[in-house]
Amino acid sequence: MPTVWMLTRALLLLFVLKVFVLPGPDVTVDVSVIYQGWYDVLRTGTFPLDDVTWQYPPAAALPVLSPGLLPFLDYPAAFTVLVLAADAVVLLLLQYAGTRPGGSERGVWLWVCGVPLLGPTVYARYDLMVTAVAVAALVAGVRHPRAAGALAAFGALLKVWPALVLAGTAPGRATRRAWTAAAVAGSLVLLVFAVTMPGAFGFLTAQRDRGTEVESVGALVLHLARWFGWPGEVRLHYGSLEFLGPYVPVVSTAAQALSVLALGWLMVWRVRARTWSPGTPADAAFVAVLLFTVTSRVISPQYVVWLIGLAAVCLTFRDSRMAVPGWLVAAAAFVTVLEFPVYFAEVVAGEPLGVGLLFVRNGLLVAAALLAAGRLWRATVPGAGTPGVRRSRKAYGGRPAAVSPARASDTSASAP
Repeated sequence: MPTVWMLTRALLLLFVLKVFVLPGPDVTVDVSVIYQGWYDVLRTGTFPLDDVTWQYPPAAALPVLSPGLLPFLDYPAAFTVLVLAADAVVLLLLQYAGTRPGGSERGVWLWVCGVPLLGPTVYARYDLMVTAVAVAALVAGVRHPRAAGALAAFGALLKVWPALVLAGTAPGRATRRAWTAAAVAGSLVLLVFAVTMPGAFGFLTAQRDRGTEVESVGALVLHLARWFGWPGEVRLHYGSLEFLGPYVPVVSTAAQALSVLALGWLMVWRVRARTWSPGTPADAAFVAVLLFTVTSRVISPQYVVWLIGLAAVCLTFRDSRMAVPGWLVAAAAFVTVLEFPVYFAEVVAGEPLGVGLLFVRNGLLVAAALLAAGRLWRATVPGAGTPGVRRSRKAYGGRPAAVSPARASDTSASAP
């Protein structure tokens, strides 16, 4: 397995270093131009307040500044080395998780094989670093909920979405510990940035005027509308290519409404769930991020690495039901590299090939989301396809959590 990881990552590096070149836009420009430009501003002690493309929580400054730790390399090379190191950390975390009682190597294989399917984009954004933090939170959470909470809070201050890894913490003491640690850690980090760097809270309103990005699920409606004479157009807007024109706000509002419905579903699931196994928090995190990804106004190619990482954690648990949704996400990664960068011009122009690739990629993600949500519900909610359950106070400490008889021993063994 380490050999396969090294071979696939060596191939990725050959693309990043432009020994091999994919057709389409140069995916490394974000690092060599945008990130390096932010780096020059951030190291003066302030956020890039006049740059509309800076839309991130304050801790995002850390991965952008991190290449400064390797002053003997130029900025793009140093960034690539650090992303590669984060990739290796995820591999080690998944290997560790897979060797625990009730563990499996399936997650390691999903990570090893799934990440390179995204192509060089995965090493040309800081999202893999954020994914490493989220994976660490989930792996730690089995026995150390406070560590999971602190890591999730730090991840959320890197790129918001890791806050969702706490959606499935077990009821009772584990949830209280994890969520309290998250609140304390997040507040401390925010306080440090608020005191030391102006503009730390600008991210709260930075995306308020975003439109519908051309690769999102909602964008498919507008792509098809162009075929029937809709007069809108695609422009660079807030750092990405978005649709602008009549009815775009309606599509964007609909996407936000679907995100609210996804949140509502998660809250209902949380209230009704009774059967908790050691892998339930990872399964719930995967489902939560999937739901918010497919309902988002923006689906950038690098978002898929979040899903691969979370799915990989799920599959380190032998009894996880997320294998099929996880591999659907891996298939979506392969289609993603075709729509960006290979045929991105066709996507932007709304040509049949580009729109067809988007239908396939987004269809795979939507199918994975619906399938994963259904499996999580049936596995945890009484009367939804789960055999009879019994209650156990051994699970996760605190108030009783229902545990299926077949899983009771694993759950007790993994209590924090």
